[in-house]
Amino acid sequence: MTPEALNTFFSICIGFALAGALVNGYQAVAQRPAGFGLLQEGVAPKTFAAVPFLVFAAPFIIMRNTLRGMRVESRRFEFVMMATVIAGFWSMMSGTFFLMTLRAAGVLA
Repeated sequence: MTPEALNTFFSICIGFALAGALVNGYQAVAQRPAGFGLLQEGVAPKTFAAVPFLVFAAPFIIMRNTLRGMRVESRRFEFVMMATVIAGFWSMMSGTFFLMTLRAAGVLA
């Protein structure tokens, strides 16, 4: 495995782990699951605060909604695969940003 492929895989894993931690932390505090409905509460400070949260929590929310829809609504395989690719790419981007931030802060070498 090349170093670039290993770095990409590590970014995807970190992105999904960060998304899962954020969503589970939100659910523990708010006593309700996080979702994209947080953006539909009108123009308010908490709506603007939800944007950065959803940027990093989106891969987990996408996969949770996709897997739930697959069981409940019997969604087609193509839709599930497309959502998985989108969530994976999003996770890779957020994981890369998170790792770059840690490197810039001097936490990682």
